[in-house]
Amino acid sequence: MLGDGAQTPSRSDLLCMVKKNSKMLGKTIVEDEETSDVETDPVFWHDIMDVYFIRGRESRGRQEDDLVFFVKKLHLQNHGSNEDESVNSPYFVRRWAPKLDDLTGASSSDVDWRRSFYLNLIAQTSFSVTVAICSQQVLKNYQTGKDRPLSPIYKVIKTVYASPSRINFHLDSRKEVETTSAYPEICFAVDDFDSTFDAVVLTDVDHCYCVLLNAHDGAAFPSERKQHDYSPANSSKSDTSSGKVPTSKVREIDFLWK
Repeated sequence: MLGDGAQTPSRSDLLCMVKKNSKMLGKTIVEDEETSDVETDPVFWHDIMDVYFIRGRESRGRQEDDLVFFVKKLHLQNHGSNEDESVNSPYFVRRWAPKLDDLTGASSSDVDWRRSFYLNLIAQTSFSVTVAICSQQVLKNYQTGKDRPLSPIYKVIKTVYASPSRINFHLDSRKEVETTSAYPEICFAVDDFDSTFDAVVLTDVDHCYCVLLNAHDGAAFPSERKQHDYSPANSSKSDTSSGKVPTSKVREIDFLWK
């Protein structure tokens, strides 16, 4: 098992192992010859999950989310109309404990450990979203390589939180707010949405929204440095998603955000 020897692998080492054995990532249909024995080995992913998110949490000595997600195996996921969300949900959640098997108990054999690792990797990574108002003409000039800086007219940067669940609003129902599973989709919640984005309004037909999602800290960015060594100058980040929204599509986006 991982970590049973004299030295527990670092998070960087673990991510290298994961990357090496993740050829199936992003594929819905995989040929047998494309996969390795390790990639489909539940024991390997169980141990990776244990060292990365359970035993590793104690050694890092910094505040992290104490929720651990466990994705059910596909044949156990209930997609019916049962009103009990815990039955229909493709995953279940436990609060962190020092031993992984204490969290899952008898349900350990029902867990898809590979998908559980990836879900926790996303959920315990820090993200920020940048919403900017830009000129479409300036964007075109920038994309065609013309020597002109890309400067937004106005922008807001906000911390967002990754979650495998979504909140639905029903204005015409007694149950105005309902939390449901979104997995395998990931939703990003924004605190104080109205006050944050009330000034991000398009006033010109040439203007559009540009949205950039950044991952910049947390589980996906392992570091062997101590916390006091951190500074914005030596931090890293990754642009995970971006896009632009023209004025003609604002009504659709406004509806989705509400």
